[in-house]
Amino acid sequence: MNRYWVAIVSLACFLWSGPGQGAGDQDQPFTKLRHAMIAEIEVSVRETAIYIDRQALDERVMQVMAEVPRHEFVPADKRVHAYDNRPLGIGYGQTISQPYIVALMTQLARPAADARALDVGTGSGYQAAVLAELCEKVYSIEIVEPLAASGKKRLAQLGYKNIRVRHGDGYRGWKEHAPFDLIIGVSAGAALAWFEQHGRV
Repeated sequence: MNRYWVAIVSLACFLWSGPGQGAGDQDQPFTKLRHAMIAEIEVSVRETAIYIDRQALDERVMQVMAEVPRHEFVPADKRVHAYDNRPLGIGYGQTISQPYIVALMTQLARPAADARALDVGTGSGYQAAVLAELCEKVYSIEIVEPLAASGKKRLAQLGYKNIRVRHGDGYRGWKEHAPFDLIIGVSAGAALAWFEQHGRV
């Protein structure tokens, strides 16, 4: 049975379980899919090892990737694909990044427990949520106003208290809270070039 049908069956079980389930029980089908996603990320890392100069990502990063509920950051009609290792549309011509890319960029940023991070391009808030589990504070900027509003609301509902989101042009940064220990941008290519230039890769 391929992953597409496994995802459909798991989601159907989740919906069928009804309101009597506790939060942990309701998340169980997605937990299994997250584990499958982690396995795919590990394969992608090994397949690209020659380019990223590593055979595996840090355990801390992988643990967070296994815990953050990506299905909460995608539109309802795409939840069945939430843990596919690929980007998904979130509206307004934007996407939630491929999990492998999120994990790799987080790894390259080398987040520390006392770090202040700038996330340029909030989108649905997924990257900010991953950073929030690894850093002290995360400041996230989104240029598309409806996405900024929905991302801020979603992160608050999920209980992330160390993330601040605002609508604005991330190119200009967030001067009031600068300097930042790390910056992750919407363009993986541009961000990777920055890390290489500053000896962070």
